[in-house]
Amino acid sequence: MAASVLLPTPVLVAFLLALSCLWTAPQVVLAKHRSITRHYTFNIEMKTVTRLCRTKSIVAVNGKFPGPRIITREGDRLVVKVINNVSNNISIHWHGVRQLQSGWADGPSYITQCPIQTKQSYVYNFTIVGQRGTLWWHAHISWLRATVYGPLIIHPMPNTSYPFPKPYKEVPILFGEWFNADPVAVISQSLQTGGGPNVSDAYSLNGLPGPLYNCSAKDTFKLKVKPGKTYMLRLINAALNDDLFFSIANHSLTVVEADAQYVKPFKTKILLISPGQTTNVLLKTKPNPPNATFFMLARPYFTGMGSFDNTTVAGILEYEQPPSASLKNRPPLKPSLPPFNATNFVANFTSKFRSLANSQFPANVPQSVDRKFFFTIGLGNRPCPKNQTCQGPNGTKFAASMSNVSMVLPTTALLQAYFFGQSNGVYTTDFPRTPLHPFNYTGTPPNTTFVMNGTKVVVLPFNTNVEVVLQGTSILGAESHPLHLHGYNFYVVGQGFGNFDPKKDPSKFNLVDPVERNTIGVPSGGWLAIRFRADNPGVWLMHCHFDVHLSWGLGMAWIVLDGKLPNQKLPPPPSDLPKC
Repeated sequence: MAASVLLPTPVLVAFLLALSCLWTAPQVVLAKHRSITRHYTFNIEMKTVTRLCRTKSIVAVNGKFPGPRIITREGDRLVVKVINNVSNNISIHWHGVRQLQSGWADGPSYITQCPIQTKQSYVYNFTIVGQRGTLWWHAHISWLRATVYGPLIIHPMPNTSYPFPKPYKEVPILFGEWFNADPVAVISQSLQTGGGPNVSDAYSLNGLPGPLYNCSAKDTFKLKVKPGKTYMLRLINAALNDDLFFSIANHSLTVVEADAQYVKPFKTKILLISPGQTTNVLLKTKPNPPNATFFMLARPYFTGMGSFDNTTVAGILEYEQPPSASLKNRPPLKPSLPPFNATNFVANFTSKFRSLANSQFPANVPQSVDRKFFFTIGLGNRPCPKNQTCQGPNGTKFAASMSNVSMVLPTTALLQAYFFGQSNGVYTTDFPRTPLHPFNYTGTPPNTTFVMNGTKVVVLPFNTNVEVVLQGTSILGAESHPLHLHGYNFYVVGQGFGNFDPKKDPSKFNLVDPVERNTIGVPSGGWLAIRFRADNPGVWLMHCHFDVHLSWGLGMAWIVLDGKLPNQKLPPPPSDLPKC
């Protein structure tokens, strides 16, 4: 029998520490070969920020604006504890994450969860499955997304390379929209009066408006680069209500990824990015340091009839220079951007996106369809309540709808009501597959433009192959609508201007290498067709990513039923799921 040895306390502590290192060291080695769990804590708190010579308090995460980066790898599990220390209710959406069997972590308030109330917390727990690239996270209640957002960067698995040359450096660039007023108060006033909300006061690059705005020269994002290098810019449009053109003077960009999906590379001097979308581009710097600096500019693409923020945000691209060089008193060179309403440019640019569709990254486009849907999307109006003066069209209230159904958020989360079989009084399953009253969608509007209010969903059996044609309308003006589908990617198999022709247009669908996305702009005065396989059980919101249109009701939800196998079923909710 071995004799026991009693060690002095300091020696024992040292021994245990060394032993703990032996226990944890293998995990570090194994992390290179298998997934790990990454923990983050988000403290929602007020932060004092000065922009455009005005100081105000904003809702922020961990005292940062924009919020902190989440960096992970494909296959890793993310555990993010969100603690609400402000008076606003909050929820966080992990934009673009598939959320396979983790629908409770998707985040849209009153869809998959009730919001996190003051002094409460919730742990978002999900795994990144089959995704790599740039996504992002943001608040998903009211207009808190104006300041509560940040990048979600997913690196490929270890020992896996990009399908393009490895860049020298990677730089996230987040486009934002700045309001001098409280954005929650802006939309609250709009909903009360029925008129359009006040537009933003500036756009921003990584939270900074730049030198083209008054009192903002010191608040300028500068990208300092070395000559002869390739940089990957991870572009994210976090603006509330605007598609944005973007360009860097005297430089070309090579698009290599969209919404965390690799695409066939193509070069462009100007790109268009819609709210919710991400685009990775390669920037190859000049071989020798030029005797100049360069503006990076972004300004809106807009085709609607209302007012919009028509300003321009600027950052500066600056090369490292030899010690003897001096660029003082030399203004940056400016790129040229398309007109605000350059719809043809947008259509041509959008058509360039194609999936890689190779053996390593196949395009699994549903070749056959089980369920077809035809949804109209656009604006409309509601009657003005009695004894109230409304500021919408002809004294009504502005509204927005899909297939003339303006979505009303329930007071109980849809996923909770569905999971526990308590849908009565929460939602109905009669969302129309086609418009109840067809009309000339992109021509003269119908006599009645009032929407119907409802909380209606579409129920899909597991593994249903779905095709949706999204038809824009000209009611109260034709405009682009960036549509986002939660819980899924989809393939954009067709698009065009005017009214969709069900006899002629499907023959032109691309079923070979269509782009795979989670957010896509429905053309102004046109239509777009998407396909996806309903292989993720739960309740999934589909909505316009212009927050003003979502606030007016432009959204609907899909319920995807469980499959037969254990890995095809939605598990019960976590114990800390917020209560309404």
